[in-house]
Amino acid sequence: MRRRHLLGSLLLAPLLTACFASGGGSDSSGDAREGSRLRVALAFPPAENLSPYGADATILSRLGVTEGLTALDANGAAAPALAASWRRENARTWLFTLREATFQDGSDVTPGAVAAALTHATEAKPAPAALSGVTLTAKAAGDTAVRITTAAPDPVLPLRLAGPSLAVLSSKAYDDKGRVDPVGTATGPFALTKVTGSTSAALDRYDDYWAGRSQASGLDVRFIPDGTARASALRTGEIDIAEAVPVAQAATLDEATRKETATTRTTSLLLNSASGPFKDAALRAAAREAVDTSALAEGVYEGYADPGTGIYGPAVTWAEGKRQQPAGRARAGDPDDTAITLATYDNRPELPEAAQVLKQQLEKAGFKVTLEVREYSRLESDALEGKFDAFVLARNTLVDTGDPVAVLAGDYTCDGGYNIAQLCDRNVDRAVAEAERLTDTGRRQDAAMAAEAAVLGTDAVVPLVHQRIITGVADPVSGVLLDPYERTLVGAGTRR
Repeated sequence: MRRRHLLGSLLLAPLLTACFASGGGSDSSGDAREGSRLRVALAFPPAENLSPYGADATILSRLGVTEGLTALDANGAAAPALAASWRRENARTWLFTLREATFQDGSDVTPGAVAAALTHATEAKPAPAALSGVTLTAKAAGDTAVRITTAAPDPVLPLRLAGPSLAVLSSKAYDDKGRVDPVGTATGPFALTKVTGSTSAALDRYDDYWAGRSQASGLDVRFIPDGTARASALRTGEIDIAEAVPVAQAATLDEATRKETATTRTTSLLLNSASGPFKDAALRAAAREAVDTSALAEGVYEGYADPGTGIYGPAVTWAEGKRQQPAGRARAGDPDDTAITLATYDNRPELPEAAQVLKQQLEKAGFKVTLEVREYSRLESDALEGKFDAFVLARNTLVDTGDPVAVLAGDYTCDGGYNIAQLCDRNVDRAVAEAERLTDTGRRQDAAMAAEAAVLGTDAVVPLVHQRIITGVADPVSGVLLDPYERTLVGAGTRR
């Protein structure tokens, strides 16, 4: 769940050529027998030293480094990963039976190691998004199982454990100061061998991966915030896979290399409801009324997005039939030249353009808008601390747990760990808590939509568009994991 800003493509393109011209990118006959290395361009540099507990968790999962006890299948249901099976023992306790696997440092994946890894996650500050509002304890149960107990009944625990932030790492990953090092300590098909700041990373195939040896011998990864540079590098053959190709660059790629995927990502305008001008609900209502989402979907996103209808978009197929209208919205006030700061990041190139359109729409409504754009890693902490009046965020609503309630708890409740809107509303907290208690899938979905309506009723979030993403894949490459949840990209079967 991450984002960034504007770097010049004219500066980046020559650097890319130099970086991919040597080393692991070679395609000699010996390399081919062993499986060619893949060259991958990611949009978001690490913002937290590749800690699995924040937004960097998805970098690790997308590169095939980390795994949890479970994964999400194509339908969004929990599927086996490091846990081969599980069962619910009572309302608060689940037993997960482990498969035979080893960590990339050679040690065994044991019940004790898994319990310790999950315990470290529960102690992380701030808490991983997948654990928002949840207290759990994990203990070894014999030689092959882990027993997990939650303080309150948690009917979606198997989904929760699929979250990238609950990856299982070996004991060598953790130090006594709460830091986590995923280099060579995870369980996935590729092991990190080198990380060069926020610019690059190298990964080698982990030959003892439990699901079988990867077809690629390794990955050479560049973190390239500028979307035009990513597309250019793919077009000129310098990389094999480019994530998040800007819609403005889609037409420059051959049709065969453009892979479009409907996602559960929604781009929203978040209004700081705790301080500044948008503490006034009437001004939040005025901002909402100023926004024309169709201009964004058709203009900025060139048809690769749908106008925003809620926190959950069309890729969450059950949501539309259950959607409830927001109630209790404030009457719009007069902006009267109220000055606001609107911020976003440029790792997703459409966001600065969307922010420019929003700036014009808000100014037409009577606001005075200052626009601030940075690369995401240089913006996140300020956003979470409420230093902006308004923020344009692209958020995959099911990336953390696969549970629709989790994003509401993490992003819009008083204790939420990713609450950029700084929202703390009694009705919202009550609605989210009610949804969290339900075990029946249909009733939980109904309650999630009631909680969505409560959130939208505050006008702290204005859904803008529901995105489709474009992944650039070179012709010789196959097996890229095009995931609507954006948790995976490269796996054991990805090859050139």
